[in-house]
Amino acid sequence: MTEAGPVTEAGPVTEAGPAAEPGTEPTGADARVGLRVTHRRYVPYGHAHYGGSLVDGAYVLGMFGDVATELSIRSDGDEGLFAGYEEVRFLAPVRAGDVLEATAVLTRVGRRSRGVDLEARVVCRAAPERSASAAEVLGQPLVVVQARGTVVVP
Repeated sequence: MTEAGPVTEAGPVTEAGPAAEPGTEPTGADARVGLRVTHRRYVPYGHAHYGGSLVDGAYVLGMFGDVATELSIRSDGDEGLFAGYEEVRFLAPVRAGDVLEATAVLTRVGRRSRGVDLEARVVCRAAPERSASAAEVLGQPLVVVQARGTVVVP
């Protein structure tokens, strides 16, 4: 296990589990509400499109699509389809060399639609002022993007 979490050969690190303390859901609520899935991914330098090694916001939205897909598989046994975002807030820059953590939380279960809250955080960041390959684990993750969207399932 590393500071960023367990390492797997099959792809990004994934964690899943309940979002809330047991027993805190309203009576009659769908047990899937609160399901949480997290992915971690290194941002390669090939994705830097702007000065200062900045990465475009679409990179994080792609991560949100991936983590929402796993959330749909875990909650409904189907990949689902991301129908749209109600809100997206870009709060801080993402840079090449960052390690991003994206989390999706199931907030609402309708007949075929699912509400999802999403958040991306930088957990490690390159430190090129020290050396070309230097990086550091951030003491406190930096929230870079927050969003709310809807996934539909058949």
